[in-house]
Amino acid sequence: MNLGDLVVRKSYGGDLTFRVDHIVQDRAVIKGTDFRLLADSPLNDLVQVPPTRITERGQQAQIKANESLTQLRKDRQEQSQRSGSALSEGAWAPSPKEAAYFEVPGKVLHLDGDPAYLNKSLSLYEQLRIPAEGHHVHESAMADTLYRLLPRVRPDIVVITGHDGVLKQQHTYDLHSLSSYKNSQNFVAAIRVARDYERNFDALTIVAGACQSHFEALLGAGANFASSPGRILIHALDPVYVAAKSSFTPIRDTVNLSEVLNNTISGNQGIGGIETRGSFRIGMPRLQNLSALKVTPSAI
Repeated sequence: MNLGDLVVRKSYGGDLTFRVDHIVQDRAVIKGTDFRLLADSPLNDLVQVPPTRITERGQQAQIKANESLTQLRKDRQEQSQRSGSALSEGAWAPSPKEAAYFEVPGKVLHLDGDPAYLNKSLSLYEQLRIPAEGHHVHESAMADTLYRLLPRVRPDIVVITGHDGVLKQQHTYDLHSLSSYKNSQNFVAAIRVARDYERNFDALTIVAGACQSHFEALLGAGANFASSPGRILIHALDPVYVAAKSSFTPIRDTVNLSEVLNNTISGNQGIGGIETRGSFRIGMPRLQNLSALKVTPSAI
């Protein structure tokens, strides 16, 4: 067994695929390839699998992820069409000489405890043309990192995610206690820093948590959206989906809670949240130097 090998756990029926992160004596720390799960396992419980092998649960997650991405792109296109229609019909209706407007999606600051998931997330932001800055940060350092980054980046949306899980040593754990979770206490600390920086829930949207995170504690600390109401595994891209919906929802509207939560890969038992305004803006006339604002041009 080597670092980076893909494995499944015999004791769990090989339901999820993991990558070996590091090995200590006769145990390995493994990270889910599709789900934000960090676990440790005896080496004799692991079976190496080829890169082409996909578990049934992994296949279902990939199908749902593709559906969610397709829905995001569709929503993005429809939203741009609505923006153009609103300008054409409203007080900002362009004159014949004004042929375009510009879009300013909400800017995302994404902190991730897993570098592979961070790269996947940044790739998706880029595909969707969402301005985003990402940093690989260990969960325990996220609070201090946010304290330094927030004044410089000045994001509209903060994503705080990585790995989490319920600690079940000796089968004695309390789902209501933060000490029963791998990293929920670190996420809570980071959320509090972000909420101290901006107390207005509509001026800074916070998306936080990972697999099986303490949902109530994360919301109580000041998150707008958090995992996991049902203490279930969440997909690696679920926080990105929620951030994207917030980024594309106009500031005059609230994010459609039912739509966004039910269209995440893990569903409303994986992610929950509170009513929150979007951070998408449109402006006129079309700018010549769009890169200065990191905005997206759109023709009416």
